[in-house]
Amino acid sequence: MIRTTLICALVACSITPALAGSFAATSAGTSAAGSSASSNSTSGKDKVVLQARDDAASFVASDGRIRGAQLEAALLHLREHTAGAQHASDMELAQAILAL
Repeated sequence: MIRTTLICALVACSITPALAGSFAATSAGTSAAGSSASSNSTSGKDKVVLQARDDAASFVASDGRIRGAQLEAALLHLREHTAGAQHASDMELAQAILAL
């Protein structure tokens, strides 16, 4: 349980700055071109994790039998960019994605 909570915190910390930056850019009244350029930098990669929520739900509900492409991409992304995720199981990471 502590490990899952830690992973959730790590995932949330890795995504929150990108989302905050994206919000700041759009709330400052930037143009659509500038906004899309900034969203392709940091938050573009974090979208991989957020877009995997449906696949993560299917994975958890099926006890790991259903593995969608978006979940696979998110698991790979998390393991490459989040230190605590490297040793976590697929189920723990899927549950962490759902907690976002």
